[in-house]
Amino acid sequence: MPVEGPGRRPFRLDAPLGYKTDMVEVWFYHLTRGSLEDTLPALVERTRARGWKAVIRVGTAERMAALDDLLWTYDDESFLAHGTASEPDAQVQPVLLTTADGLPNDADVLFLADSAPLPGEWPRERVIMLFDGADPDALEHARAAWKEAITLVHPVQYWQQDDSGRWSRKA
Repeated sequence: MPVEGPGRRPFRLDAPLGYKTDMVEVWFYHLTRGSLEDTLPALVERTRARGWKAVIRVGTAERMAALDDLLWTYDDESFLAHGTASEPDAQVQPVLLTTADGLPNDADVLFLADSAPLPGEWPRERVIMLFDGADPDALEHARAAWKEAITLVHPVQYWQQDDSGRWSRKA
């Protein structure tokens, strides 16, 4: 049963030994107007503006390489400092790209794409699952992850793009 915990976030008194009891928020971003590549940089920028570290977990090494390039070049005026889990000193990176579970940089936020499963190791603040609304398999995976997050008593939010591409909280 969840109860009010430190920082006004619920936690479980009946959690199994080793279970992180401070409940991490799980946010679902339903991509309907833009791609992961269109959406991810702005979300990571907001994460870094809070002083939080992030891990971005994707499904393949090819996708990781593409996002690695994107985060350096997505804006002519800016870039997001980051690294990949295969590089030396991954643990000191403010943003880390990986295909594996885990938080080598002790991230506050974990971004999940490509139907990556909910984590075995939870970040301190938030999990953000981004999924393609045009992909039936991605939708089914997101629904299953939603149910799992609720079963684990995590606070969940569902965000969807409107016709103009703006994000609005639906649940």
